[in-house]
Amino acid sequence: MAADACIFCAIVAGRAACHRVAEDERTIVFLDLFPAMPGHTLVVTKEHFENVHEASAEAMAAVGAMSKRVADALRAELAPAGLSIYQANGVAAGQTVFHYHLHLMPRAEGSTLTLHGRAQGDADELARIAARLSARLA
Repeated sequence: MAADACIFCAIVAGRAACHRVAEDERTIVFLDLFPAMPGHTLVVTKEHFENVHEASAEAMAAVGAMSKRVADALRAELAPAGLSIYQANGVAAGQTVFHYHLHLMPRAEGSTLTLHGRAQGDADELARIAARLSARLA
């Protein structure tokens, strides 16, 4: 997919809305609009890479460092029983947006792993969670 047709590139460029949590020079962090669980967060490279095979080592290092910060913020703010971190490459692996990113998914006891919820998350709840995480990461 070309970067000009990529929803994550549109978010990075400010052409599409998101529930932004944090950003730095190389990454942007926002909540998944179809969360598998409350707090389902995406850490996305600002530069367009379709998958792990295209991503630069520097971009992947930045995603890793930001993911650690976000994981700690999720634990502090939402106190989940666990946290799943997932990254998909290719349709067969479940990739639906072809721009390198990690999913950080807070988990409840007994929850099953799904990549996306069936329904769009409540906008007010997403905004509240984004504000809490953003304040924690400031």
